[in-house]
Formats: sequence, C-alpha cells, structure tokens
Amino acid sequence: MHAVGIVAAAGSGLRLGADRPKALVSLGGRALVCWAVDALRAGGVSDIVVAVPADEHAAFATVLPLDVRLVAGGETRTASVRAALRATTEPGRPAADVVLVHDAARPLTPPAVVARVLAALTAGARAVVPVLPVVDTTVVVDDDGMITDAVPRGPLRRVQTPQGFDRACLVAAYDALDDPTVDATPFTDDAAVIRAAGIPVTTVEGHERAGKITVAHDLAVAELQVRS
Repeated sequence: MHAVGIVAAAGSGLRLGADRPKALVSLGGRALVCWAVDALRAGGVSDIVVAVPADEHAAFATVLPLDVRLVAGGETRTASVRAALRATTEPGRPAADVVLVHDAARPLTPPAVVARVLAALTAGARAVVPVLPVVDTTVVVDDDGMITDAVPRGPLRRVQTPQGFDRACLVAAYDALDDPTVDATPFTDDAAVIRAAGIPVTTVEGHERAGKITVAHDLAVAELQVRS
C-alpha cells in the first residue's frame, strides 16, 4: 500500500495577521509547512505533495526539501486538495493507494497521530480521522445571543488532521461536488465530503498538540510548546 501525504498550505494567513501565506509563518525558526511535512514523514508517510499559492511557488521551494512536490492550490481548500490529488498519480511515480490530508496550520501534530491514521487505513478503513473529546460545556444560541439549548458533550468530538482516505473514494467524493445540485458550503473538511458520499468514517485518537493555528494567540501557544 503506497501512501501519499497531501499538505494544504495555500491559506492566506489574514486572520493570523501575517504578511505572507500562513504556511510560511515562522514557528521556532522554521516555517509551519516544514513542521507539517516532518510530522507526516516521521509518522510513516514519505511521499509528500504540498498545495501552495500559485504565486508563492518559489518561496515554498526555498524552505521545503527538494523531494517534496509542489502544486498550485486553488481559491478554496477544496480546490487545493483536488489539485494535490491529481498529482498523486503522476506518470513515473508510484500511484497512491491511500492519501493523508494534513493542514499546514497543524504543525505540531505528533507523528504517533499520523501513524494511527496510517494503521487504520492499512487495516482496511476507507476513511479515518483523529479526534479528541469536547471538554467545554457546549450550548446552542439564537441570533440574539441567547442560549436556547445545551448540547450533551458525551458523543461530541473535535476533528483534527491528518485525515486518511482510500484515494479512489476521496476522488469520487470530490467529483460528486461537480453536480450543480450539491451544496458544498457545509463541507469544512475532507471527512465531510466523504461522508456526503455515504462512506463511513473511522476515528482514532488525536492529540492536544495537533491544534490548528488560526490567530496570533494560537501561534504564541505553539511557540511555548516548541520551547517546552
């Protein structure tokens, strides 16, 4: 079984307040995308494709190893992942049987999480995501900000990356989005796309260090983790 890691790294970084693509922002002296690639490789996935902003190819090539393939991402995460998926079957390279889609914005994901996702795919899962329990009280509010209901948190989970998939299943699920009757708005990650195609999604244990860097506070916390 040949696994290929896809790193979504085409985000702008506006919410982070950065003057460059988020994946190129420094953490502990290294770009976020470098941490993400290293996590995949340490977890057992050596073949990597990174989706980058089309006009930032040279900047990413400067910081990443030469054997990491770069593809131009799209305007949306969906478009970026689809572009990377096409690169996983390039002539002259081993075709991917499974893919692990990872966010560059989750730089400190432990290799053990990657290994758990890969193990689940090896065992036959067609889709698998790392998750953690929801620990805060969770409520529903209306348009006026008033609490209307409390949500039992027992069955709730926070979903992380990398998310692993049988490549053919993920390609088919994304191709289904070309149907004009399908509203892709609710799909916030690849697992949502695959579930919409009727494919069951398995879960494995995630990790607190696999949190996503979205705003400046997240980056500050990650810096503390790197130094600890």
